[in-house]
Amino acid sequence: MFTIEQIKQAHSKVKSGADFPAYIQELIKLGVRNYTNYVGDGHTEYSGEQDFKAESEAKYSVMKVAENCNEALFKQRLAEHQQGKSDYISFCRQAAELGIDRWEIDTNAMTCIYYDKKGKKILVEQIPG
Repeated sequence: MFTIEQIKQAHSKVKSGADFPAYIQELIKLGVRNYTNYVGDGHTEYSGEQDFKAESEAKYSVMKVAENCNEALFKQRLAEHQQGKSDYISFCRQAAELGIDRWEIDTNAMTCIYYDKKGKKILVEQIPG
């Protein structure tokens, strides 16, 4: 099974959203089946085969997630991030300000789903393979 240290090593190669598909491929090789990243403090819960679970520590100081989601502006900021125009922490800050509570990655379905604080699906994206 994978370790948080192995995941950190893979994540250290991610400089912008443009690097995300390669990161997901590394996680698949490690055995990660899905994970949920919480924008508020950046901690992540990972799941693998046979109900294996691992959880990372908070990655940064707590950010207040807006109560209401600005979907249109979030989608614009996400597109910019995926083009390499922002780093990870800047994107997380923008996501919090725009009302994104968390995102869930499913490495089998190759999807990323973004949620607001109420649990509403804001965006479902296919991850390039």
